[in-house]
Amino acid sequence: MTFETTTGGTAPAPAAALAPVAVKDRVVTLDVLRGFAVLGILAMNAAAFAWPFDLMMSPDLAPYLNNGILAPADRTAAWVNDVFFSDKMRSLFSMLFGVSIFLVGGERSDRARGALLQRRLLWLGLIGLIHGLVFWFGDILLLYALSGLIMLLCRSWSAKKLLWVGGGITLFFALCQAGGSIGMAALPPDVAAKFGGSGSNPFGATPESIVQSIAVYKDGLFGNFIANAKGWVFSALFALPIMPFATVPLMMIGLGLYKTGFWAGRAPVWIYGLLMALTAVNLSFLGLYEGQELAVPKAENPSRGLADAMGSFAPLVTLGYASALILLSTRGAAIVTRIFAPVGRMAFTNYLTQTLIMTSLFYMPWGPRWFGEVTPAGLWPIVGAIWVLQLVWSPLWLARFEMGPLEWVWRCLTYGRRVPFRKVAVA
Repeated sequence: MTFETTTGGTAPAPAAALAPVAVKDRVVTLDVLRGFAVLGILAMNAAAFAWPFDLMMSPDLAPYLNNGILAPADRTAAWVNDVFFSDKMRSLFSMLFGVSIFLVGGERSDRARGALLQRRLLWLGLIGLIHGLVFWFGDILLLYALSGLIMLLCRSWSAKKLLWVGGGITLFFALCQAGGSIGMAALPPDVAAKFGGSGSNPFGATPESIVQSIAVYKDGLFGNFIANAKGWVFSALFALPIMPFATVPLMMIGLGLYKTGFWAGRAPVWIYGLLMALTAVNLSFLGLYEGQELAVPKAENPSRGLADAMGSFAPLVTLGYASALILLSTRGAAIVTRIFAPVGRMAFTNYLTQTLIMTSLFYMPWGPRWFGEVTPAGLWPIVGAIWVLQLVWSPLWLARFEMGPLEWVWRCLTYGRRVPFRKVAVA
């Protein structure tokens, strides 16, 4: 999920020098942020590996609910996920992907780099198609490939234009979502349900259909393939036509911030401080309102839409998280770089490895098949174990190799030739 990242300025190397980027030329803060995001996105995605697609769309039907309410441990687990992870990691990935579009593709006038970028995105789209259709319906790579093809048309815009357009569209959607959440809560429950409000069931799921979906996933390789493929088709029909309208603006914000020096720590300190302060305010209110929502059946909506309204501003929280990590990694906290940068340099491998591990645990026939059995609280030890695994294996791998194994495959496909893989010993 990562492109090459280079240092300094806003102009990449000339077309004649289309070689993989050396480690010394990378913007380390981008690797740190990407590593943080790829770990966090597992926490956000975990439930979608463990339960069927129709339950993700109708959470009120979860078998582990007791009269519509989560057990205390599950409530805490869901609260942490909803407040600190949900949508924040996707926003961060989208912003960083926008930076990568420029670092690989260069200016629009650079046709050689533009052709390279297009090949890279087309291969990403094919990988995403296989990933979503065969392994896990929640794939985001195909969406990023399509959004990237749109974003490449904007990569030569000035930082000001990128931030105004991308930021304006993102703010517009956030305000619409927040206002819609509050407005929907003011409607009578039966009216709100017709418009997809709290308590609605857009896919017509029932407790029986949830149980049947779980059984199909556990019915060997063919069964889970068919069930996952159906979920992917439904999600793709929604995401691919609609989500680029939200994803491309986030990519614009990311590239605009790169051109200002924000990601490299060159923005004034007060900007990072302001973003962290606004994030703290948002998370405080979101935590309060989300706690109220999780304490009662979802249809009651005790916060009157304020929980969802606070959650609408996830991109702001993303920038607050990024600000804290940038300040730490550029002002002497080397441990932050050591922890997250190796994971970020192998983000593509680590993202797809998460799918391999989670699907093996939950529904692939060679695993224990825990699908439909693990509650929100039970998912956290699994997420934590995978975090530890990736934090350990990433630096060990990179001590011997220039990049992650799937980064290498993707790059070879893009360049149409075998690129160096093993590190060359320095005499």
